[in-house]
Amino acid sequence: MIMANITSMSGFLLIGFSHIRGLQILHALVFLVVYLLTLSGNLIIIITTTVDQHLQAPMYYFLKHLSLLDVCFISVTVPQSIDNSLMNDGYISYSQCVLQVFIFTYLAWSEVTLLTVMSYDRYAAICFPLHYEIIMDPSKCQWAVIAIWLSGSISGILFTSATFSITFCKAKIIHQFFCDIPQLLKLSCSNDYLRVIGVSVFMSVVIFICFICIVISYIHIFSTVLRMPSEEGRSKAFSTCLPHLFVVSFFISMGAFAFLKPTSDSASTFDLMISIFYTVLPPTLNPIIYGVRNEAMREACRKLLLGGQFTKEKLYLFCS
Repeated sequence: MIMANITSMSGFLLIGFSHIRGLQILHALVFLVVYLLTLSGNLIIIITTTVDQHLQAPMYYFLKHLSLLDVCFISVTVPQSIDNSLMNDGYISYSQCVLQVFIFTYLAWSEVTLLTVMSYDRYAAICFPLHYEIIMDPSKCQWAVIAIWLSGSISGILFTSATFSITFCKAKIIHQFFCDIPQLLKLSCSNDYLRVIGVSVFMSVVIFICFICIVISYIHIFSTVLRMPSEEGRSKAFSTCLPHLFVVSFFISMGAFAFLKPTSDSASTFDLMISIFYTVLPPTLNPIIYGVRNEAMREACRKLLLGGQFTKEKLYLFCS
């Protein structure tokens, strides 16, 4: 009877981390702390790179948009999961699930393309320092960011339309803390999920091309850095590029693994951990990697928090 009700309901049932009430509260508190830390870290980067005149280089312009993407990215899944755990109710409506899938795939694609552009920016800065200002002209950077934000809608529309063209005839139980596409495919009783696989293959090829472009950029970067006579220059270049390479590799590999691995018929701690690795961890780590480890960012953030550099007038202009 319960299974019949679940099958006939309009929405879906998210099976989170545990059925034990105490663990549900603990999960909600942990996610809340992580969410607030992620929001505060990324918002500080957004504000700092906007109002500090010394952080107007293309690298910081792209970093600002990466932080904005990260704020949106973690806000798609984590608040819903916190609410479900606190309310002890995993129900999510059909329209909420559709919106979550669209925004999630939209932002995931935008983040991959932005990380690709950021690798090209580092390639131009290190390999062609004398022509850097011409190559990374501010107007070109603005158009690149506009293209990134617009291109994400292609991924969102393709995945959403293909996923929800499926006839869901099984019990609408999703063994995740959000509407995960691989889990939704399990609910199909026919071959109509092949459209989603076709979209996944197409997007995987495009993402693979982006990753190849990133690898080629870093091959040129590292070959240039190793020829630098100054040890300090090599150290500075590696400290800037290696974290970026780590973020790209981690984000793409975890996401690809989650989509390509076979889905299980029951809740798996391993599956949940993998989903955390590509939905929660990257937005949380980015402020640490790009902010704490960057000397210019540390100094700007210190002056911002201590009120030693930015006037009320600048903050008013930013808020306006």
